[in-house]
Amino acid sequence: MFGKLGPMELILILVIALVVFGPSKLPDIGKAFGKAIRQFKTHASKISEDIDVSEELDLDEKSDK
Repeated sequence: MFGKLGPMELILILVIALVVFGPSKLPDIGKAFGKAIRQFKTHASKISEDIDVSEELDLDEKSDK
């Protein structure tokens, strides 16, 4: 019930954002939000790669002993 956003909830959020910020600010807010999500995904993938490399190095060190 609380875990999913349906179409009605998304429409309600969009209407509230439209009232609060106005139609001229919504495109700028959308661009900033999209950029933030893109940066988050990039950094999350880099962290994931670093963890994988670290685990591989740990396995190599353990096998050498």
